[in-house]
Amino acid sequence: MRKNLVAIGNSLGIIIEKPILDLLKIERDTPLEVRTDGERLIIERLGEEEREARLDAAIDRVMKNHHETLHKLAQ
Repeated sequence: MRKNLVAIGNSLGIIIEKPILDLLKIERDTPLEVRTDGERLIIERLGEEEREARLDAAIDRVMKNHHETLHKLAQ
């Protein structure tokens, strides 16, 4: 299947047809991970466990990098 990019504001997007979205069980609010291997764009649906693990990791990074600032703000 060949696709062209579509202008969306100042960005570009790809329209994915409903049959493909249904096949992949992707809805409007489904969290997706978008990454590249250097040659391809890879879009994957995130499962609930993976989403929670990524959120926990992000919180840990913020706490590690900004602990002192957050501690001062808490006072």
